[in-house]
Amino acid sequence: MSRGLHCALLSASLLAGIGATTAVPAREAPPTADRGDARTRAAARVARMTLDEKIALAHGLFPPRAKGKTANELIPSAGHIDGIPRLGVPLIRESDASLGVANQVEQRKGDVATALPSSLATAATFDPEIAHAGGVMIGAEARAKRFNVLLAGGVNLTRDPWNGRNFEYLGEDPLLAGEMAGAHIAGVQSNRITSTIKHFALNAQETGRMVLDARIDEASLRESDLLAFQIAIEKGRPGSVMCAYNKVNGDWACENAHLMNDVLKRDWGYRGWVMSDWGAVHSTAKAANAGLDQQSGQELDTAIFFGDALKADVEAGKVPMARLDDMITRYLTGLIETGVLDTPMPARPLSIPYARHADVAQRAAEAGIVLLKNEGGVLPLARTAKRIAVIGWGADVGVLSGGGSSQVRSVGGAPIEIPLSSGAASSFARITYHASSPLKAIRAAMPQAKVSFIDGRDVAAAAQAARGADVAIVFATQWTTEAQDVPNLSLPYGQDALIAAVAAAQPRTVAVLETGGPVLMPWRDQVPAIVQAWYPGQRGGPAIANILTGRVNPSGRLPITFPAAASQAPRAAPVGLDTLTSLEAQAAANPANAAQYHLKTFSIDYVEGADVGYRWYERKGQRPMFAFGHGLSYTSFAYRNPVVQGGKTLRISFEVVNTGRKAGVDVPQIYVARDGSAAPMRLAAFTRVSLKPGESRRVTLTAEPRIIADYDTKLPGWRIAGGRYRVALARDATDRTLVSTTTLDPATMKP
Repeated sequence: MSRGLHCALLSASLLAGIGATTAVPAREAPPTADRGDARTRAAARVARMTLDEKIALAHGLFPPRAKGKTANELIPSAGHIDGIPRLGVPLIRESDASLGVANQVEQRKGDVATALPSSLATAATFDPEIAHAGGVMIGAEARAKRFNVLLAGGVNLTRDPWNGRNFEYLGEDPLLAGEMAGAHIAGVQSNRITSTIKHFALNAQETGRMVLDARIDEASLRESDLLAFQIAIEKGRPGSVMCAYNKVNGDWACENAHLMNDVLKRDWGYRGWVMSDWGAVHSTAKAANAGLDQQSGQELDTAIFFGDALKADVEAGKVPMARLDDMITRYLTGLIETGVLDTPMPARPLSIPYARHADVAQRAAEAGIVLLKNEGGVLPLARTAKRIAVIGWGADVGVLSGGGSSQVRSVGGAPIEIPLSSGAASSFARITYHASSPLKAIRAAMPQAKVSFIDGRDVAAAAQAARGADVAIVFATQWTTEAQDVPNLSLPYGQDALIAAVAAAQPRTVAVLETGGPVLMPWRDQVPAIVQAWYPGQRGGPAIANILTGRVNPSGRLPITFPAAASQAPRAAPVGLDTLTSLEAQAAANPANAAQYHLKTFSIDYVEGADVGYRWYERKGQRPMFAFGHGLSYTSFAYRNPVVQGGKTLRISFEVVNTGRKAGVDVPQIYVARDGSAAPMRLAAFTRVSLKPGESRRVTLTAEPRIIADYDTKLPGWRIAGGRYRVALARDATDRTLVSTTTLDPATMKP
C-alpha cells in the first residue's frame, strides 16, 4: 500500500508474557452462541451492535494523520480501528509486514525489527517451510510490538520484469506463488495475528497503478493470478483480503463485484473480510454492494466513504442493512478465525529474541541465493586464495533493500539511507541498506586471505585492483521501490561497464547481484561466475559470504525468468511510463495548472493471458538468458527410474541421486501439458531434496489438478480433458531431458 508518510519462534514464553502483561478490558457476558462457529459468534455480536457501532468498524484511521480522532493510543503505523469493549471487539493496530514489521521512514523512532530477504528470495527457496518460518518470525515480532493485523501475503504474479514491486512478490508462477504465500500467511497467523493477502487483483505494475485498467479474459485470469490467490487462501486461510488500486476489466478492484462477490465470496467460499488498500476507495454504495467490507486508512482517500456516507446510504436503503451486517460479521469472523479476538494484545511492548530471529532471515537468504553461472569452478572460493578484491559501492557497509511500504528498520541500523528528491515514492521511501557488510563477512570467512576493497566509482582503479588479485568479486545493485517501475533492465550508475572492465582485467571474476528482479547482463559471456543475491535482508552479508566460500552449498532456483533482451517480454517497457513522465514534466513546468496534467486512466491488455513468465517464452519460442527454475549447485544430481501414473491423479515417482562430492539440495520440478496441444507446459509440482554425497532418495510428486486443467467459463469451473499428457521431470522450465506420457481421466472441479 502507499501512504503520504508513508521457526517456530513464537515461543510459549511470548504467549505467556502476553497473558501476564495484558489487562483484559471490561466486557459484557458473551451470548451463548459466542462459543460456537466463528461466523455464528461474529453474527451474535453484530446483532447486539447499534448502527453507529457497526459504521465505526467499517472504516479505519491512518495514524500519522489521525491525531485527536480517537481516545486510544495511536501508534505511528499503517492503520488503527477502535474496538467495542462491551462486546469484546478488540482495538486493531495494523502494520505493513511483507518482509518484517515495517517502519518505513522511522515513524516510530528507534523501533527496529528483523528484516527478511525479499519475497523473491524466499520464493527462490522453493521451500514452503522457509516461507512459514519467516511468517512465524514476523508475526511474533508484530505481537510483541502490539500489532494484531499485518498487511502481508503479497501474491501478485510477475507479468513484467520491471515492476518496482516485484521484490515483494513471489514470482511468475501461480503454483509456486500460491504455495509460498499460503505458508507465509499461516506462519504469521500462528501467532494469533491476522494476515491479509494482497493485492486483489492484477496489480502487476506500479506505473499509473492508481488509474490503470487491467484487461484480461476470464479463463486466463482464473488460470493465472486468481489461481495464485486461490491456492494461497486455501493453504494460509488469511483473515482478510486487500483489494488493489487498479481497475480490472473496467471496474475499480475495490468496487469490483465480480472479483469480490462472485469469485472470492461465492466461488471460493471466503469467510473473512475485504479491506481496501490505502487510498483505493472511490465510492460508498457501489463499493459496499460490490463486496468491499472495510475502508482502510481513510485519511488517504478523497473522502470517508464508509463513515457518515455509509450510514446515510444504509438509512436510505441504498446499502441494505443485511449487507452492512455481513460486512461487520466478516470482519469479526476474520478476527475470530485467526485468534485475534480471543487473544488480548500486550499492554506494553515485549522483549524480542532478535538474535534467533536473525537466524531465520539468514537461513532464508542462504536458501534463496541463486548460483546462475559457475564456469571453471571459480566458486566456491578456494581456501588457498591469497588475494581477493571486493569491488562495489556499499559492499563495505551493508546490503541493499527494496523501497516502499515494506521497508524494515532492521536491527543494526541503516548505514546508508538516501532520501529521494522526486518521483512517486519520494514521500515514503528512501534508498536504504541493512548493516550487514559482505566485505566483513568475506574477511571473517577467509582469514588466511588478504581481502581488499574498492568502491568501483573509478572504473580504471577497480580494474587495476582486480588485475592484482587472485579473484575479483563485484557487487552490483539495482534499487526498486513501490510506486515506481524501473525504466529499463540495465544496471544503473554505469555498473555494467564496471563489471565488464573488471572481467577484462581478471579472468576469475564473480558478479554478485543485489536486485529487485531480472536485469540484463551484457557482460555475461565474459564473467565466469554470477550469483543472484536479491535483496538478502539483515543477515545478507554472512549469507552471501557462506555461499561464495562454500560453507553453504547454493540451492536457490529462479522464481522468475531472466530475459535475454527486454523485447522478449510481452511488453517492451512499462505501459504508460512515457505518458506519465511527459505529464509530470508539463505539470512541473506549469505548477499553477498542474491538475490538468494528471493522468486520468489508461488500459493494459494482458495479451499473454494465462501464459505468464516462462509460459510466454515457450509459447513464443524464445530462449531467455536464465530460465524459471534454474539454479546451480557445488555438487551434481541425477534423476533415475521415473515412473508416471495417470488415471484420476497424475503422479511421478523417481530417484534423486547426489552424484557429486558435496552434500547439497536439489529442487526437482515437473511440468505438464496435454499431448498434441500447442499450450506451454506448466509447473505442476516441485520439492526440495537434501542429500549427502552418493545418497539417493525416491521421491513422489503429485500434480496440482487445476494446473493440468483448463478453466471452462461455460461450466463454470475447471475441466481436465481426458487423454494423453506429457510430463517433464526437469531442472528448470526449459529442461525436456526426461519426458514421459500418461493418460488421465476426464474430470471437472468447482471454480
